[in-house]
Amino acid sequence: MRNMQLRHLAEAEQHIARGTQHISDQELRIAEFDFRGHDSTLARSLLETFRITQAQYVAHRDHILRELGL
Repeated sequence: MRNMQLRHLAEAEQHIARGTQHISDQELRIAEFDFRGHDSTLARSLLETFRITQAQYVAHRDHILRELGL
């Protein structure tokens, strides 16, 4: 059981790392759109989705950590 939880923890950490990169990349895209005078409405909507998903990843990771007693 603990080995499975540790595997899930590792996967959650990978999701968080990828999510952080997606958010950073999207923030750069939005800055570029704004700089060039383009409409960034859809890009901002996607960024919000990334942020919501990231919060879910973090909550899941934290849940696993609590189950492991860490």
